[in-house]
Amino acid sequence: MIVVSNTSPIINLAAVGHLNLLQQLYKEITIPEAVYREIVVVGTGQPGSHEVETASWIKSRKVSSQTSIALMEIELERGEAEAIALAAELSADLLLLDERRARRMASRLGLRYIGVLGVLVEAKNRGHLKAVKPVLEVLITQAGFWVSTDLYTRVIEAAGE
Repeated sequence: MIVVSNTSPIINLAAVGHLNLLQQLYKEITIPEAVYREIVVVGTGQPGSHEVETASWIKSRKVSSQTSIALMEIELERGEAEAIALAAELSADLLLLDERRARRMASRLGLRYIGVLGVLVEAKNRGHLKAVKPVLEVLITQAGFWVSTDLYTRVIEAAGE
């Protein structure tokens, strides 16, 4: 399974001590160079920085199509554009992505995606997480992850909690 990730799922899961869920669920994830820079260079000392730099199961890869990136950067940030372009290049099975504009772009390109909340629900469904609600609460209160009331309810219901 080829899984490409943007920055947000990695740093948010790392911030709440659950980055390991990505390895448990997907064995390996690939990130574009811009995401690596955002997490390891710009975000040095922040959640996920050390893990991304040292984890053998997180692979950084250069995107071939600079034209695709340039076109997407009209609407998106560099890391999002590179993650989407890399997922398209690799014919990824899954793209980990939280931002709404980036999801719309991924959808237009026919890419399958989920965000950090989807990862939590999937982890619970596969037995890697006992409950989603406590992790969701920490994401909101400590990591500053914004979740609407409606989405919160849908996530908890999807997790069967």
